[in-house]
Amino acid sequence: MIISLKVPTIGESINEVTLSRWLVKDGDIVALDQSLCEFESDKATLEFPSEKSGKIKIIAQEGADLKIGDEIATLDTDFAVAAAVKTEAPVKEESPVAPQEVKKELHVTPLAEKIAEENKVDVSKVPGTGTGGRITKDDVLRFIKEGASPKEIIAARKQNSRNQTQEKVSKLRKTIAKRLVAVKNETAMLTTFNEVDMSAVMAVREKYKAAFEKKYGVGLGFMSFFVRACCNALQEFPAVNAYFNEEQVTFNDFCDISIAVSTPKGLVVPVLRNAESMSMAEVELKIKELATKGREGTLALEEMQGGSFTITNGGVFGSLMSTPIINAPQSAILGMHKIQERPIAFNGQVVIRPMMYLALSYDHRIIDGKESVSFLVRVKEQLEKPEQLLFGMDPVGLLLEM
Repeated sequence: MIISLKVPTIGESINEVTLSRWLVKDGDIVALDQSLCEFESDKATLEFPSEKSGKIKIIAQEGADLKIGDEIATLDTDFAVAAAVKTEAPVKEESPVAPQEVKKELHVTPLAEKIAEENKVDVSKVPGTGTGGRITKDDVLRFIKEGASPKEIIAARKQNSRNQTQEKVSKLRKTIAKRLVAVKNETAMLTTFNEVDMSAVMAVREKYKAAFEKKYGVGLGFMSFFVRACCNALQEFPAVNAYFNEEQVTFNDFCDISIAVSTPKGLVVPVLRNAESMSMAEVELKIKELATKGREGTLALEEMQGGSFTITNGGVFGSLMSTPIINAPQSAILGMHKIQERPIAFNGQVVIRPMMYLALSYDHRIIDGKESVSFLVRVKEQLEKPEQLLFGMDPVGLLLEM
C-alpha cells in the first residue's frame, strides 16, 4: 500500500515551513516513528517521524519552501521492514559511503556539525555518544582534542581560498530580524546599567557546588541566582513583568522567565514557567534541558511561546557590556555580562573584586526610570547578599518587621 507523507500542522500561526534536510535517503527502508526529515519554521526546527514502516520515495527536496499539507514523500508499506533491514545491513557495512551520506545516517546535531565544519573534521570518524548514536558537540570537541592532529587542523585552515558561498536566509533568521527591527521602531526602549560584586555568589557556589551536583545531578550555575533575584524583583515591580499595548496593560502574577539560548541557527528563548515557584535545583535542571534541546533543534513550540521577562547572558561569549533588545511583547530584558576582576573602592580602600555589568533594557512607555533603576538595584542587592534571595529582602529586617 502506498501512503502519502505530508507536511503536518505544526502550530496555529505557522502556514509555511522549509524542509531543511532529509535524515534518510531515497529508497531507504524506514521504521515506524523513525525521524525522516527536519522542518524549519519561523520559530523552531522540528523532526518529522514516519507514520508507518516501509520503503520511502522522496518527492520534496532539501531547501524547499512548503505549505502545510504539501506532499513530501510516499511510503510503500508492503515492504517487510525487519527482513529488508536484515538483508541490507551487510551491504551497508561493505559499501563505501560518501561523507555527506555518513553525516546524515549518523545524525549529527546542528552545533556539532558547525564545529566540525569550522575545524575541518570529518564527522564520519567521530564516535557518537548521544541518543541513538547521535554525534554531539562534546563528541566533536573530544575528537579534536584526542583524535585529530593540531597540525592537520591548522594546515587545513591556512588554505588561501577566496571562494564565496551564499546561503538561503532561514525562516527563523527572517523572523528574528523582523522582530528586532519592530521592537526598535515600535517601543520607547532605553537601557539602564549597574554593576554587581559577584564575590558572595561565587563563594556560595564554591562552598556548595560539589554537594549540589552530587545531590541533584546538575551544576550550580550563575543563572539560577539571577532567575531567583529577578523573580523576587519582578513581584516587587510588576510593571517590569507586564505587557503593554496602546489600549491596555496586562500585569502578570506569575514569572515566566525566557532564557536566551544561542544556537547554530539563531537565537531562541525557551521559557521557565512559574519560575517564582521553582527551587534553585529545578531552575538549573530545566535550563539544562531547554538549552540542550535548543542547541539540538528539538524544542517544541509550546516551550518557546509566552514569557513575561527575559534574561540573556552575553558574558559566556566574553561580552563586557551591551544593550539587549526587548523580547516583544515583554516590557524588559536583563543582560548579564562577563565577570571580570576590577579595582573598586570598598570601605575606603581600593580592592580587587569580580565584577559584572548588568544592563536592563525596558519600554519607557510602561516602565518609568525610577522603576527600572530600582528593579536593577534590587537585583544587585540580592546577588551581593545571597541570603536576601530567600525572601527578596533582608531576612533579619523581615524578622523584625522593618
